[in-house]
Amino acid sequence: MMNSSGDEAIEGAVTLGLLAAWALHDLEELATVPGWWRRNLPALRERYPGVPEAVWRRAGSVDGREFAVAVGAMAAVVASASVAGRLTGGRSATYQTALNAFGLHGLVHLAQAGLVRGYTPGAATSPLIVIPFTLWARSRLRRAGVLRATRPRDLALGLGFAGAATVAAHTVARRLTKA
Repeated sequence: MMNSSGDEAIEGAVTLGLLAAWALHDLEELATVPGWWRRNLPALRERYPGVPEAVWRRAGSVDGREFAVAVGAMAAVVASASVAGRLTGGRSATYQTALNAFGLHGLVHLAQAGLVRGYTPGAATSPLIVIPFTLWARSRLRRAGVLRATRPRDLALGLGFAGAATVAAHTVARRLTKA
């Protein structure tokens, strides 16, 4: 698709690439999350006693099946945002917010790894896929003249989008797997 001035095309790699990059990242999480929580939950509880017990109970109760369903639900969100981006040549506010959310969530993974002083699920693909893809896609959108200006509230919106989508995906997964 061309932007309004016709100088730069936004190809599917920029828009649908969000879904592909997300899928590669979430393969890491699918492979590691349930086992990682089982192995690390006792030490995390001890290291961070100020975290409410309800948070630890909820984290420890997510099994592999429930997590896989949550990933599937999130796939629907990311696919929808990617398609919206493709259909609008990258102009979609939903797509750009999801792209920002993806990159910011990669930074959250790295912060989590720093807090636990070791590997956390998602920390391997964040610097290799998540953050580089986000920066590359944003640069392509910028060159095409369709990237919206990013203000601090946009970053908050991106983090909120990621958080809300994650909570919704896990809520759906819990209901579907516990029914």
